[in-house]
Amino acid sequence: MFHIFVFILGLCIGSFVNCLVWRLNQKKTILGRSICPQCKKKINWYDNIPLVSFIILWGKCRHCKEKISFQYPLAELATGILFILAILNIGYPVFSSQYLILALRDLLFISVLVIIFIYDLRWYLILDIITVPAIALALFFNIYLGFGWRNLFLATVVGGGFFLAQYIISQGRWIGGGDIRLGALMGMMLGWPQILVALMLAYIIGSVVGIGLLISNKKKMSSQIPFGTFLSIATLIALLWGEKILDWYLGLII
Repeated sequence: MFHIFVFILGLCIGSFVNCLVWRLNQKKTILGRSICPQCKKKINWYDNIPLVSFIILWGKCRHCKEKISFQYPLAELATGILFILAILNIGYPVFSSQYLILALRDLLFISVLVIIFIYDLRWYLILDIITVPAIALALFFNIYLGFGWRNLFLATVVGGGFFLAQYIISQGRWIGGGDIRLGALMGMMLGWPQILVALMLAYIIGSVVGIGLLISNKKKMSSQIPFGTFLSIATLIALLWGEKILDWYLGLII
């Protein structure tokens, strides 16, 4: 029952993430009922049930019959699955204060990373209004959970500094300032040395996807790629399995 609750919670948070992403892009307040982006009609509660309403409505708005983007159910489902994976990764629920804080931290981190993933994928932009507060929250949670100040400081400097160096060398042509803040957030979320795992994975994933896009002629060498999406995926993987990946890698080279 607990895992079912977590999955449903993930679906609901995924629905909220979809709403937040759209409203941030449209410069609208997060308050108020959801509306159809096409006809602007308010969406009734029974048409706004995560995943279920999309299936019942056959992926169309009840009022104007325009298609609803598959982003909405996919983001809801992905968030639900990631919530379950996070809880399974933590272990059997014991409902101690340490367990609850750890679970809350991981679910919050996942939600933030899903926001960054979607927004950068759609609009090639990483918002400071998301990353900067998330850095402060990550600091609070990780200090509470026993991370050392030096560990977090080192990881944050490595994550942010890695992209800052690229920004300076390329004079802003390779990456944007948002990547620097996201790098710092990654370090604050993961700590040292997991930040190295995330950076390595991001470039591996980005290279594989980039080569695939070039081969399929969907992108050119000069085309812009939303690197924040790869950084988000890599951070999620490192958050859930970073220690195991690091142990596996060290076992290969030692």
